[in-house]
Amino acid sequence: MLNRLKQLFSPKDISNHILLNAYCTVGDLPKPAFPHVLNGRRDISDAELGPHLNGFMHYLAEQNGGKMTRTRYHVIRHLQRVQHHLSFAVDPADMAAFHAWAESANALLFMQDGTVRDPQGRMLLAAAGADAEASTGAVMPYPPQAWQRKARTDAQLAALKIDVPADLPPLVSELELRLRAPEDILRRMLALFVVAIRAESLTSNTPITVADLQQRFPPAFAALTDAERAFLAQEAPSEQEITQFLWRYEAILVLQWALGLQEALPFADAICDVASISSTVIDRGTEGLRKQPVARAAGEILDALDLHYRLHWASRQAILKKAPAPAGINDGVLQERHHALNWLVRFEDREWDEVDTPT
Repeated sequence: MLNRLKQLFSPKDISNHILLNAYCTVGDLPKPAFPHVLNGRRDISDAELGPHLNGFMHYLAEQNGGKMTRTRYHVIRHLQRVQHHLSFAVDPADMAAFHAWAESANALLFMQDGTVRDPQGRMLLAAAGADAEASTGAVMPYPPQAWQRKARTDAQLAALKIDVPADLPPLVSELELRLRAPEDILRRMLALFVVAIRAESLTSNTPITVADLQQRFPPAFAALTDAERAFLAQEAPSEQEITQFLWRYEAILVLQWALGLQEALPFADAICDVASISSTVIDRGTEGLRKQPVARAAGEILDALDLHYRLHWASRQAILKKAPAPAGINDGVLQERHHALNWLVRFEDREWDEVDTPT
């Protein structure tokens, strides 16, 4: 893999230039205004970028004897958000201007010597994969908006006396965001409602048939995932499956809120109001397919993601320690909300059934 990565560098004989690759997470890439030779450039529209990034992440994961460290973990997380990859040759005299550009592009640098560096060129990972930030002063790059959001959330949690580590990282920011389209959010919400109401009805003596649901909510069936179709295909799902899909009401609440169909996303210390969610779907959800739906402001969605990510960490720690959940937070509620929010922001570019919620 290292040899393939080195092939990204310039084949030209530029004797005094520094050869490097920049992995940038921002969506709107700033123009490289410094003198340079551009050896290659691709973005998320290029079918080769995904496989390249996967190969690079696999290569990094295998370094240092396969021992995962905090720095390597966050380098890999950065690569999962990359939207642009550029290969440069830059004269040493122009490196200060390059570093300023790399900061604005929120770039990690892969150097010809096999090291991974921050936007200022300080070493994060040595060529063998070992962490180097402690000795070099390197820091993982995140846009300023992400740091500011983290600071606001940390202050909010401190006021609630919920302790989370200061080194929990920032999350995706406005500059990096690729929010789901409102039409896709609405269809996902309807699909979740169909499986949730089917699960709820299976706990009663008069279950709603799939045929009835399909007649009442035909657009929802076009948006079902494989797992949801498999659930609906069963006459008698297991109790565990029924419970799993019952929890989807909590995810529906998030998607309704993201579409402005719910005014607020309450604090995650109690289960949602199922009656309110259901009436919203029946009264306004299907109507929304006949007019253009509108998503909530990106900043509000990112604020919610940042808060629920850190609350979920606190909840999981309480479970591990067999301690009461701080501020009464509910782990089941947080799991579903975190899942829905990660789907909204295209976390790891995964579709609904594969969405992960690491903390």
